[in-house]
Amino acid sequence: MQLAKVLGQVVSTIKGPGLERFTLLLVQDAAADDPERDGGPVHVAVDTVGAGVGEIVIVCSGGAARVAAGPDVPTDRAVVGIADTVVHVGSVTYQKT
Repeated sequence: MQLAKVLGQVVSTIKGPGLERFTLLLVQDAAADDPERDGGPVHVAVDTVGAGVGEIVIVCSGGAARVAAGPDVPTDRAVVGIADTVVHVGSVTYQKT
């Protein structure tokens, strides 16, 4: 799993079978020491939890993403959680407001 920041949505009126029930989010990989800092690669992920723009989320990839979204969903990245707090090496590096 990876921390990521939600940058926005990808709007697609025509989606492959299995994707029609999901919002597609644009997420950027984040580091645990400063999750709100811009940095990592940007990906499209299916949203299984109702995350919003600006939130720090937990993303899984590969087979784990297909398990989270469902076996009929052709995805390799899924948002599976919204972070409330991130503690890195004993220090709080992110707190949801």
